This record gives sequence, structure tokens and C-alpha cells, in this order.
Amino acid sequence: MNRRAILIAGAILAVLVYFWGLGDYGFIDPDEGRYAEIPREMIETSDFITPRLNYVLYFEKPPLHYWLTAGAFMIFGENEFAGRFFPVMAGLGCCVLAFVLARKITRSNYAASLAGLMLASSVLWYGTSRINLTDMTLTFFFTASMASYYFWSVTGRKLSLLAFYSFMALSVLTKGLIGVVLPGGIAFLHLIITRQHKKILTLFSPSAIILFFLIVAPYFVEVCRRNPDYFQFFFIREHFLRYTTTIHARYEPFWFFIPIIIAGFIPWTGILWDAFGAAFGKCRLIDKSAGLFLGLWAAIPFLFFSASGSKLITYILPCFPPLMILSGASMSVLEGRNLRRFIIITSAILIPVAVTGFILPSVKNDPDFHAMALPALCLSVMLVVFWALSLLSGRVRNIPALLVIAGLGAMFAASGAFNVEGKLLSHRDSAMIIPGDADYVVVYRDLMQGMSFYTKRRTITAEDLNELEFGAEHDSNRERWFINDESLRELWHSGRKVVAVSRRKDSGMREVLDSPVREWSTSADIILANF
Repeated sequence: MNRRAILIAGAILAVLVYFWGLGDYGFIDPDEGRYAEIPREMIETSDFITPRLNYVLYFEKPPLHYWLTAGAFMIFGENEFAGRFFPVMAGLGCCVLAFVLARKITRSNYAASLAGLMLASSVLWYGTSRINLTDMTLTFFFTASMASYYFWSVTGRKLSLLAFYSFMALSVLTKGLIGVVLPGGIAFLHLIITRQHKKILTLFSPSAIILFFLIVAPYFVEVCRRNPDYFQFFFIREHFLRYTTTIHARYEPFWFFIPIIIAGFIPWTGILWDAFGAAFGKCRLIDKSAGLFLGLWAAIPFLFFSASGSKLITYILPCFPPLMILSGASMSVLEGRNLRRFIIITSAILIPVAVTGFILPSVKNDPDFHAMALPALCLSVMLVVFWALSLLSGRVRNIPALLVIAGLGAMFAASGAFNVEGKLLSHRDSAMIIPGDADYVVVYRDLMQGMSFYTKRRTITAEDLNELEFGAEHDSNRERWFINDESLRELWHSGRKVVAVSRRKDSGMREVLDSPVREWSTSADIILANF
């Protein structure tokens, strides 16, 4: 089979692997439950301006991701496939953008194809594309803005500049001011360092800036008009304080994202060294200006989020497309000493990971690890196949293209982990057990965002406010819907039909409710009813 046929097969396989079983597993809490319930409530209330979670104000994110999910719900129904449809499309869309941009930079269909398919077959990219998060949606618009900027920088076409500002605006509507600060900073620094000073004034085109505000301003003006506290909470607390303090208790050390990139690139970690070199002009397919652009694109988000007081694994996603473009170009011309280094690093990374996948689920005395045994075993087998193929690099034709197939096979092999996580962290099974005639459903010591989605009703929150603290403060019926142990005990003995749900690992609920009539158990929860 020739190289082109293998790569076409890889593209088809990528689509199948990304969509395979997408709706089979329940929404994984907390994130998926949250990002499914907010758009469901938007549809129910016909209010697409003020986001609400469990029917109270929730201002942590702008609305675009919610709107997209609500649109998918309207088309496909309120189900898991619909909830994950746009994140998967965003993940695959970034792979297409990586191909298009790599084709422009390298003038090589082979290198461009490798870039897109290597991105699709990296473990962190695949994993985050198949869950309902705002991060992949943001990364798509971020990537589109960077691609538009690069096309403008080399062609000078006004349409590309307008696209750059439009995609930055959509990034802002997805996750806030980083959608303009980071792409704008990358573009400005690229022009400064490459001494394209005359283009700086053009970059700040009045018509492009006006277009940006025409897209962004209407929503923020209207939401602030309806909710006077929105500006303080969203722009001050969720931007300035989130970045400069540990207010969200998500502090990690400065180097946190280094192991995330190394692990997230699996099975392609072995090419990272060459990718870094390509950013400094050490790949013949990438000129110095393009290498600098891709290097800045990867480095600035990395440094920005590394300096933040709040870090999550998914924050690093915008760095992956430029790194994969550099990696695809490097992989397409890999030879000599660079080839030997790729094989050595690949062996050093994949062999320990594969061995761990073989033995850890059976050795560690934890039911959750045991449940992961089959996906871990399948992934380990495919990583061994990938490693074995890498040993043939330089001796057998089309090995990089075959490695793409093996990488996608590894992602498919690992997809069973989503089903396991769905069992352990989703409340879908619990919601199916809850009697429909219950007067109240109480969630105990856990917000259980997905419970509201699956029961299609508001739940009472006991002994946990967490991210609903702001909404609770603005709820006129706070004492009814946000209660402590004493109030829960009173409600339990009030004569009303009450169902209380807690995580399996939290036994405190039984002690508070001393006379449960019925009890059920799922992989995720314990369910008690007083009727």
C-alpha cells in the first residue's frame, strides 16, 4: 500500500475512532454534567443570556460553548452524543486546521498529513475531544485565529485579518479574555521579533477591531444589564483573581505542564525534541519565520498558564497544534542521528508505560484500577505495536504513515476507559433508579451536576456549595435548596417523599439519615429513600 492510501485510510479511521461509541457512556461529573445541564436549562427556560446551573446563577464561563451544546440538543436530542458532538468536531477541526496550516508552511502534503493525524492520535488530544469541556471549543477558535493570522502575515489579505479578529472574538465568547490576550500577544511578538514593524499598525486595523467588538460586545452588555453582579464576578474574580491567586484551589508548581505535554503527546513523545529544534530552524521544511511563529504559539500559552495561580491539565491544549505541525514536519524528514534519537526516546517512554498498563490494574488493590484492566491492557498492546514499528523506521518504507495507523489504533484501544469512567463518575444509572414521584432529590456532599440533567429537575444540595456559592447567595430560596445535616434530617422526617444520593465512598449520609426505608447502589452512588 502506498503512502497516500495509508494516510487517507488514517483520516477515515480518525473520524471513526473519534465518533465510535460517543454516546454510550454517561456524562462524567463534574465537568460533563455541568456543561450539559447549563444548556439544558437554557432550553427549558428559553433564557440564553443568563447561564444557570441547578437553576441558580452560574457566571464562570461565557455562553458560546453552552449555545453550541444547546443547538446540538435541539438537533440530536438531550443525550450524551449531542453533548459531546461539538467537542469532537472541534478536536477533529483542529486536526484539519493543522493540516491546512502545515501545508502552507511546509509545502508538503506528506508533512501536513502527518501533522493532522499525529495530533488526532495523541492521547491527551483524543481524551479531551471526547468529553464535553469548554477547552476543546476554545482551542479550535484559538487555532483558527492563529492560522488566520499566519495567512495574513504572509499574504497581507484583509479577509484573513478579519478572520483573525473574528475567531479571537469567538474565543472570548467561549472562555473569556485569554481568547484575545494570547492570540493577540503571539501575533504582536511575532511581528516585533521578525521586524515586520510596518505591519503592526495594519494589525490594529480599525475595521477589524470594530468587527471584534460587534461580535463580542452585544452579549456582555446584555448579560451585565440583566445581572449587575456579572462584571465583578466574571471579569474580576474569574480573570484577575483566578490568575493571580489560588482562589480556586487549583495551584500547581510552575513546571506542572512539562510532564503533561510529555505524557499527553504519547505515543509521539519521541519526536518532541526534533519539534523543538524545528522551531529554531533545524528542519528544512520550515523557514525561520514560520518556526518562530509556531514556537511562539506553543511557548506563550505554556508560559502564561505556568505562571497562573490556577492550573488544569486541559489549559495546555492550545500548545498542541503548533507542536504537532513542527512534529509532522520533523517526522516526514526523519533520518540519521535524529531517527536514532526518536527510536531511543520512544522506547524509553512507551516500554515503561506499556509495562505499567499490563501489571498495575492487577497489582494495585483498588476496584477502580481493576475496572480499567481491559482498556489498559488493550492500550498497552497497541503501544507495543507502535514501538515495534518505530524500530523499523529508516529500514521499511512508509513507517511514519503506518505509525499514524498504530497511534489511532492505540486511541481506539483506550476508548473503553470512557465507559469505565462513565460507570464510576456518572449519575445516569442512579437517576434511572430514583422514583419519579419523589418530592425532593437531595445530593449529599457533592454537587452531582449531572443529576439535574438526568432527572430533569432541581436538586437540593446538602453540605456542599463549592462552585454554586455565588448562585446560592443570589437565590431568594436559599434555605430551601441549600441545607446542612440538621435541615436534611428535618426534611427526611417531614412526611415528604425524599430521595438522598451520596457518592459510594461517602458513608456519612447513612449516619445523618437514621431510618432509610429503601436503599439502592450503583457503581457511582448510594441512593436512600424514605418511602
